[in-house]
Amino acid sequence: MTRRAALDGATAVFDSGDFLAQLRRRVAHPSESAFPEREGALRAYLDEEIVPAVEAMGFTARILENPVSPRHRFLVATRVEDDELPTVLTYGHGDVQPAHADQWRDDLDPWQVTVDGERWYGRGVADNKGQHTVNLVALEQVLAARGGRLGYNVTLLLDMGEEFGSPGLTELCARESELLAADLLIGSDGPRVAADRPTVFLGTRGSVNLTLRVHSREEAHHSGNWGGVLVNPAIRLAHALGALVDAHGRLLVEALRPEGVPEPVRRALADIPVDQGPDSPRLDPEWGEPGLTPSERLFGWNTLEVLAMKAGDPDGPVNAIPPSARAHCQLRCVVGTDVAGVGDAVRAHLVERGFADVEVEVEHVMAPTRLDPQDPWVAWTLASLERSTGRPPALLPNLGGSLPNNPFVEVLGLPTVWVPHSYPGCAQHAPDEHLPAPLVREALQVMAGLWWDLGELTSWPPAASDDEGNAP
Repeated sequence: MTRRAALDGATAVFDSGDFLAQLRRRVAHPSESAFPEREGALRAYLDEEIVPAVEAMGFTARILENPVSPRHRFLVATRVEDDELPTVLTYGHGDVQPAHADQWRDDLDPWQVTVDGERWYGRGVADNKGQHTVNLVALEQVLAARGGRLGYNVTLLLDMGEEFGSPGLTELCARESELLAADLLIGSDGPRVAADRPTVFLGTRGSVNLTLRVHSREEAHHSGNWGGVLVNPAIRLAHALGALVDAHGRLLVEALRPEGVPEPVRRALADIPVDQGPDSPRLDPEWGEPGLTPSERLFGWNTLEVLAMKAGDPDGPVNAIPPSARAHCQLRCVVGTDVAGVGDAVRAHLVERGFADVEVEVEHVMAPTRLDPQDPWVAWTLASLERSTGRPPALLPNLGGSLPNNPFVEVLGLPTVWVPHSYPGCAQHAPDEHLPAPLVREALQVMAGLWWDLGELTSWPPAASDDEGNAP
């Protein structure tokens, strides 16, 4: 059999409606990881959908307890053809964001896939049930085209708590390092740079969530009787935030500013526009770090965002000086940022500028990751995608958002390559989540080609000659 047979087989699964039928079943599981009452749905998704599917492909499946968060279990499925062969680890997640069904369009149900023209709607179609279903269906077709042998081993890790912060993933990777040992990670999550442009990204920006508080007193006091003699914590907090980020979004904390955009990253981003499709917001050209392109600001730089603020009761203000104020902030950061030192850097910056009264609490840290764009796996992956689609894919050195890539890099020591099957306007964490059907069809071809090409390699990592491709 041939590479073309594998791609045609994956396309046929889409064209026949079989892929959509699988996705309908999987979306019907309300696997919201944020809610304890959904623990049964999380387990049912594995037991009823994924375990039977992978066992039919020759995997040995194990559901492992989470060492940190018991209701967020992991599925590890291994398909070993020969202990001497290389192994690829593939990752996805079966949990979803809260559905918020009352906020969806009236004719949509988040737990049913609704087809409206070329769009498929439903919670999880983009993030991440559709994406890992693409990968499994494509792998199944490559197995069929190769007569049941891939020429390498595969381990599937499915996370049932990714939308809850992937609790226990780092600990699981450490505990099960032998079971998860591999030569390469291929994951699919997040968006392409645009719906019609296949994309490869090599890591993610990190994230640090922190809360800033000013607590001046225990009670509010009448603004007429006390205004002018009592500190207003909301004003103090507003000025403290202004000391961290200027009025045009430029990060002012020197310790948190990257030294620059590395030249390989800059070259890759020169070909990457920030998505401006019909569902995307218009860019603000004067916002962010001056001297950088929009793509360099989004993918190659650090930003500090204010996610929410509160002082008093915004929905029912009264004539009183509030006793306290708080702001929930998030640093998105690239490789080279000392994420462990973010809290101390912010505190020191504020104290130096007269804001010793501002408390800084770090609540969540995810380190940034980025495979070197010059790593041999990168050129090889790009060549594979181009063979399948007939056009050059986009290369993102790292995603602008954050995914749990660091356990694979820091604990398992893997090169990480991500091939996403969504797009920026998919509303993946919002009402009306959807995927364009043509994107899904192409993604099946892309992944069938990628799984096939792994079996053609003469060395892991690939030699330069492997980038030049195989005949269809």
